[in-house]
Amino acid sequence: MNTFGRSFRITTFGESHGPAIGVVIDGCPAGLPLSVSDIQPLLDRRRPGTSPLTSARAEPDQVEILSGVFEGKTTGMPVALLVRNTDARSSDYEMLREVYRPGHADFTYQEKYGIRDHRGGGRSSGRETVGRVAAGAVAAKFLARAGIEISAKVEEVHGVSDPGAMEEEIRKAKQSGDSVGGIIRISATGVPPGLGDPVFGKLDAQIAGAMMGIGAVKGVEIGDGFASARLKGSEHNDPMDGTGFLSNHAGGILGGISNGNEIVVRIAVKPTASIVLPQKTRSVSGDEQTISITGRHDPCIVPRLMPVAEAMLALALFDAWLEQEKYRAFPQERDLK
Repeated sequence: MNTFGRSFRITTFGESHGPAIGVVIDGCPAGLPLSVSDIQPLLDRRRPGTSPLTSARAEPDQVEILSGVFEGKTTGMPVALLVRNTDARSSDYEMLREVYRPGHADFTYQEKYGIRDHRGGGRSSGRETVGRVAAGAVAAKFLARAGIEISAKVEEVHGVSDPGAMEEEIRKAKQSGDSVGGIIRISATGVPPGLGDPVFGKLDAQIAGAMMGIGAVKGVEIGDGFASARLKGSEHNDPMDGTGFLSNHAGGILGGISNGNEIVVRIAVKPTASIVLPQKTRSVSGDEQTISITGRHDPCIVPRLMPVAEAMLALALFDAWLEQEKYRAFPQERDLK
């Protein structure tokens, strides 16, 4: 399944070491002013090679709009966005042709398809998120016109929350040939009440699915999340007065439908699987081996994952917005112009 969304549908394509990577957006409403300058900033935040603590792969990640835009506005037709790969070094991965990397999808792809692209992980590479980020930028522009703003911040890296200490944890991991993970908080303000469908189409379920679809994410919580299991109802319920809710333990969603509060999501990001430290593994033929992974890898992907998480929240929210348009439950002044 390479497609996400119901009314605003995106299909990503491409591999880490293929000629290009990108996305096709179907269901994009007509009339939105759209240019490369609307998309490029988000891609620039995601791209590698921007600091000594990220992968040294030097990709410019310049987006090209191939279709769906005429004279600066979307036409209602599929929008195709392309980013060409320019700095792939496939020879760095030749040793992995017959060996599985611990923590990667090498083994499971081989078991499922009987074939895999060993060059940088192919389709399972984090580079696949380029298409998501490009599409998310389009969704975010629509949402911004309705007063909805999305942002993310790193709350923890390897258990520490001070920004300087986070950077030091990443640096230490890199120096030791290891890696670290962390926690990202993503939020959306200005979301009106009414988004989401009861039962199987719940907004929190759509958001959780969007976040878990990011390769490195191993956990998602909405609002208080797991902490709510340790609270009483009198502590977790969000009281209301004549102006609205007095707290936001629910994270902006009740009964699977947005309640007008800030939507708050946290995701747990695992440590980068590619590390220099020796690890036990096996070959495709079943021989036991020890592997040390070289090449260009992030010691921590948490900072670069922020725009990806923002994009996925934007995609989930705009898809829910377009679904809700069928019910016309919003005041006229909230409609997209």
